[in-house]
Amino acid sequence: MAGSGSTVVFRTQSAIEANVVTGLLKTRGISAVITYGAPQAIFPLTVSSMGEVYVTVWSEEADQASQLIGEFSDEVSARLISIPDEFSSVEKALGYRFSDHGLLEHALTHRSRAHEDASGGVDDNESLEFLGDAVLGFVISDRLFHECPDWDEGQKSKARSLLVSTSALAAVGEQLGLGEHLLLGRGEEKTGGRQKRSLIADTFEAVVAAIYLDGGIEAADRFIEVCFRDRLEAVRSGGLSSGLTEDHKSALQEWLQAHGKGLPRYELVGTTGPPHSRMFQSKVWANEKSLGSGEGRTKKESEQQAAEAALQALVLR
Repeated sequence: MAGSGSTVVFRTQSAIEANVVTGLLKTRGISAVITYGAPQAIFPLTVSSMGEVYVTVWSEEADQASQLIGEFSDEVSARLISIPDEFSSVEKALGYRFSDHGLLEHALTHRSRAHEDASGGVDDNESLEFLGDAVLGFVISDRLFHECPDWDEGQKSKARSLLVSTSALAAVGEQLGLGEHLLLGRGEEKTGGRQKRSLIADTFEAVVAAIYLDGGIEAADRFIEVCFRDRLEAVRSGGLSSGLTEDHKSALQEWLQAHGKGLPRYELVGTTGPPHSRMFQSKVWANEKSLGSGEGRTKKESEQQAAEAALQALVLR
């Protein structure tokens, strides 16, 4: 649409605000597109901000669009959350203050919330999730490359897969309290969306992307460093029990599936001790190969220990 036949009718520093305006115009039959004042940086180059965002319409509809935008001003303001007040606790937990608070709103917006917006001007966080996955993978790979120089490519790849697994990212997101601040649709809210680990993991990736877009790769790198330092140390030392993941069974299943090794199978191989102090021993298998064994006061605990042993062997061998 950009060119002599088009006119810019709205300028903002917030992509979220531009999306809201575009959606509202479309509800009145006016076709509008969003353009940016400067090309976006190509990862992993540094970016300082998203730059100015423009809403453009056909020139013959420009007057009508401008008039509608003026009429929409109160509605636009109502649709845009007061981020500094409502999400100040999120920024505090993240240890990062956004220049463009719309990016934080975008990162926290689940598709169920976007689908409930009649204007179509609210975007979900799935595109940010895609970018965040790449940024996170790059930073973790960089850390492993520099901090584990004696590991071969296979060991580094295995460690990265474990560090950025859904279970690991969900654990980080839960520590940050992301579930409390998600923007969910009514249906997702009622079905316990704030506690869904996969949803929290996806949102964490979206937050990484939002920080990258807002402050550049240096800001994203610092954020990831704070979130993952203990887990990186756990991988380096081989002590996965020191905090890499609490749900070892889920992490093991994800790792095995990611590497085409099938699903884990747990077997109770023995019990010891009197009835009031029973200890259970379990083994975990995949493709008829024993991966690890563990012991605990319950069958579930022994399986978690077996999964942890298997993860340690797979990542560090």
